[in-house]
Amino acid sequence: MGTGTFVNERPYAPRFSRGFDMPLLIAVVALAVFGLAMLYSSSWDFSLGAYGDAMYMFNRQLTWLGLGLVIALILAFFDYHHWRKLVVPAMGLTVILLVTVLFMNGIRFGAKRAILGGSVQPSELAKLVSILYLSVWLYAKQEYLHDISLGLIPLGVILGVVGGLIYQQPDLSAAATVLMLGGLLFFLAGGDLKQIGVLLVVATIAAWFVASISLTGQQRVADFVAGIKDPLQASYHVRRSFEAIVNGGWFGVGLGQSQSKLTGLPVPPTDSVFAVVVEELGWFGAVGLISLYGFLIWRGLVIARRAPDMLGTLLASGLAIWIALEALVNMAVMVGLLPFAGNALPFISAGGSNLVATLAALGILFNISRQKGEGTISDDEWRSYSAVANLRWGNGRRSLSRARRTRSAQRPTSND
Repeated sequence: MGTGTFVNERPYAPRFSRGFDMPLLIAVVALAVFGLAMLYSSSWDFSLGAYGDAMYMFNRQLTWLGLGLVIALILAFFDYHHWRKLVVPAMGLTVILLVTVLFMNGIRFGAKRAILGGSVQPSELAKLVSILYLSVWLYAKQEYLHDISLGLIPLGVILGVVGGLIYQQPDLSAAATVLMLGGLLFFLAGGDLKQIGVLLVVATIAAWFVASISLTGQQRVADFVAGIKDPLQASYHVRRSFEAIVNGGWFGVGLGQSQSKLTGLPVPPTDSVFAVVVEELGWFGAVGLISLYGFLIWRGLVIARRAPDMLGTLLASGLAIWIALEALVNMAVMVGLLPFAGNALPFISAGGSNLVATLAALGILFNISRQKGEGTISDDEWRSYSAVANLRWGNGRRSLSRARRTRSAQRPTSND
């Protein structure tokens, strides 16, 4: 598929007429600071035992945070419309990295997921690039999404290649995340509801099939079902997480005072970091963290609604919902509401790949928030956009005013 496929010929002249979205910036800074504090608290003992240096994981996280902030700043000033020409080579590079992982010898926790000495996980990059690629592809193919041979089938091929390569690592949760984001973007782009129904049925059958043939999937589903029936029969990881959460109570035992991270809670700086948060800060701290995520996602959807075109809407929605999905899955697993998955808790879990990818996504969000479009935007784009607008509660009057703006936006301008 050539890059020319994604070129949209509608006249459009973006103008950077807005500053940074300050509420979103405040939420990002708060999450970054909170994440560093919790990472140090949860990692010093683990780092000392694994690396001989209590500051090792914290210092690495600081390095990745600095790199991520630089990338986010660059992308905040990089016009998101240029991604229409860059997504094909970006996806090609991602596929090459995913294939490279399969030939690596390093195995951690029963999977081959990283390159460059275990420092980079291409599956995290794949999630971000998949959102960019699918947003551009769906934006270019809006008129053909009702045609199953030009809409759903090519979408399935794209998702199948990326998801299949990630599954081979194996990384079931990352593969499922890519597939869910693809289906969601197809819906937001205005995909036919019948096709979406078919997609859901196929996805359900595929998930059942994967769980049936995968030993890892079988074990995780069996542990999850057992834990739902009786929490005492859940997996060891979840039982230790329950113990930490119960110890925390409403107000927690105090920052840095967690005992579970010292007595066998698996990987407290990564998968189990939410359990450490609840133990040290209590449910009030957990609710505060969840509120920060909720606020960040709300700002992302506001930016999606105010985007100057459908491409911006798809990108902003997909990126915001991806961050929400990562956080939701991680926290739900720790309280036994989902089968075990390896999703990182954004900004909190140790790991450079997820942190850099998340900050890159936020950089693109900031760029979309800064732009105001002038040009001809078709009614079809804004009709499809209503799928996103309806995700926000209580915006009925504002969506009507948006429709009036659509008609005015079609008046000839000096750029026509």
